[in-house]
Amino acid sequence: MSSSAQIAPPIPDEEIVRHFQETGSSDCLAELFMRHRRRVFLACRRFFSDIAAAEDATQDTFLRIYQNMHGFQGGNFAGWLMRIARNVCIDAWRKRHAEGETDELALTENCEARGSDSSIELRLAVEEVWREMKTLSPEQQECLKLKIEGYSYEETAARTGLSIEAVKSHLQNGRRLLWLKTEGMFLRLR
Repeated sequence: MSSSAQIAPPIPDEEIVRHFQETGSSDCLAELFMRHRRRVFLACRRFFSDIAAAEDATQDTFLRIYQNMHGFQGGNFAGWLMRIARNVCIDAWRKRHAEGETDELALTENCEARGSDSSIELRLAVEEVWREMKTLSPEQQECLKLKIEGYSYEETAARTGLSIEAVKSHLQNGRRLLWLKTEGMFLRLR
């Protein structure tokens, strides 16, 4: 390769989104799909033990992205995408649970197929953390939720109306309190 040949840096996701918003070009959505499909699938796969359910959730995520792309107002596209993927997974889980599709026997068989029940223990631990989060102050809860969703300190400050220093303080104190309330649970998971 000659020294004069340079590889152009990839176009940022946010620029592709802006172009889609202006033109409605399906090429933009195709590019975003190619860039992020694996990441979204892996996130959905961690949520569901069933590959087909993870594939469905991945497809639903990109369908929802297509339907809501004009609502993206800037910021971190990948974080926005992963929040949508998480919400799609939660919606799908709730729907399956409401329909009675996930019963205790299926859950037990799934864990046996994976070789242990550590998956159930981890899921229960996560549910316990969410329950404990509800005992924190509203500011700590909101800051932690936004951090989990991928928002930066600055974005969290803008959304909550708090200063960046206050956001950092609420995050630090919220994490510390959660750790104190749940540390025994995580020691059992080792």
